[in-house]
Amino acid sequence: MSQYFDIGDETLWNPSNGASRMFQRQVALFEAELELPSGIGPMENDECQISPDTFETFVNALLAKYRSTSHAIWLALSEGFIATVLVLAERAAIKVDWTRHGAAPEAPLVDVQVPTTTGMSVPAEGAAWAAGLRGKARELGQRMPR
Repeated sequence: MSQYFDIGDETLWNPSNGASRMFQRQVALFEAELELPSGIGPMENDECQISPDTFETFVNALLAKYRSTSHAIWLALSEGFIATVLVLAERAAIKVDWTRHGAAPEAPLVDVQVPTTTGMSVPAEGAAWAAGLRGKARELGQRMPR
């Protein structure tokens, strides 16, 4: 069995039930973390509609949050989810403002990694940061059937 994530009549992703359940749970977690709706609706009869405008706001807020932390564990825990969301965003023709997100964060960093014997982690430079996420999204996109 599988489930469908759609915008209108277009299927963006057709994952297995298990992958879909895990993704939906992560959606709820990041909605709570960002205090924003994702635009990803409930799964009904194995179909889920995505609201493009709400999803665009969510995607850009998610990237801003990701960019504003240097905490290695937070980054590791969120990277796969963000890459998956980026595949859906690309397939939905959602505009991602890579220039704005690639710039050095304007606000102070949040969820900063406590220094260890290896030092304190810092956010990657803008181009490297964006290239890394885009590469991960391209890799996952090849494994995300429509």
